[in-house]
Amino acid sequence: MLEYKNIKIRWLGHDSFLIQTNKSTGNNEITIYLDPYEISRKDFPKADIVITSHEHFDHCHPDSINLISASSTILVGPPITHDTLRNKVKTKKEIISLSPNETINIKGIKISAIPAYNTHRFRAPGKPFHPKDSGHIGTILHLGEITIYHSGDTDKITEMENLRPTIALLPVSGTYVMDAQECAEAVKIINPEIVIPMHVGRGIGSLDARFELRDLLPSYRVEILDLEE
Repeated sequence: MLEYKNIKIRWLGHDSFLIQTNKSTGNNEITIYLDPYEISRKDFPKADIVITSHEHFDHCHPDSINLISASSTILVGPPITHDTLRNKVKTKKEIISLSPNETINIKGIKISAIPAYNTHRFRAPGKPFHPKDSGHIGTILHLGEITIYHSGDTDKITEMENLRPTIALLPVSGTYVMDAQECAEAVKIINPEIVIPMHVGRGIGSLDARFELRDLLPSYRVEILDLEE
């Protein structure tokens, strides 16, 4: 777990994170899950907000969302996720849409999004794993003076330039997303204070890719989080 200025960030494997704030951040106490996947622990806190970056099962996982949702939980995602969130998540307050280049406010939290997509990783010639026109998102949480960027599944893209978040959660596994080398290039255009590598764990990618990224970025603070099962 990373504790930074009264924000706690817990890595739950793959692209999944649990973020908790308290009132000293300038916001209400709030619990946010990002891309929950294969969550089985019943002692995790219920979500105020669940954000899913896109519709793939390892990012929009109904069993995990059902486990952490309550009647007050707000589900957030681009339109391509709404069928799953509407029909397969049993308990929720509402679904709020968030598409690239949009900003919403929920429970005092400003949440904005940029695109997430592949530029050179394809399932077949000319068919990227994550097409830009699918409307997948990278999410930016504005928590007082702290911003957290969760890139979703993406390659290095021009929309990342000069984001300057406090903390960037970025993929390193390759195949479907950036590998460690490309992620290092992305970090230099994003320019965050802290980098947390993701898109490994839960049987996806090599955990060693996180350390490769750290070795490639000696002048940046790269935090390697333990997986919380």
